[in-house]
Amino acid sequence: MRDLHADTGYLLYRLGLRSGRLFNATLEESGLRLRHYALLRYLASVDGAPQRELSERLGYDPSAIVSLVDDLERFGFAVRTASPADRRSRIVALTDRGRDTLRDTGKGGRRVTDELLAPLHPDERATLHALLLRIAEPGPSE
Repeated sequence: MRDLHADTGYLLYRLGLRSGRLFNATLEESGLRLRHYALLRYLASVDGAPQRELSERLGYDPSAIVSLVDDLERFGFAVRTASPADRRSRIVALTDRGRDTLRDTGKGGRRVTDELLAPLHPDERATLHALLLRIAEPGPSE
């Protein structure tokens, strides 16, 4: 096991699994999964977005986006409308109910983050966040 813990990539993988498991357990209360939450978070940052943009920004397969948006529409958290610029394109926007749900699930997300990062000092948390932002941004080849 010690050899695995010397591998940063493996540690990131394990942290991702643990984070996903904890986050999904928190989100289950509202019938959502982590992918739904990510989509809600992105939609909260824009004034509607084409489905293609959602796929590109979140890194999800376009067919997965269709299914996720279907779920969010069924829950009343998002709506799809025809794009004024291209009627073949659909714009997805967050509803007020979606914003409320995001606010409520965000509280659970902060609890999960606090649990995961409990061993770190606040300065270390800020440093970790800054480093993750740097490595999470897609490079020029992506």
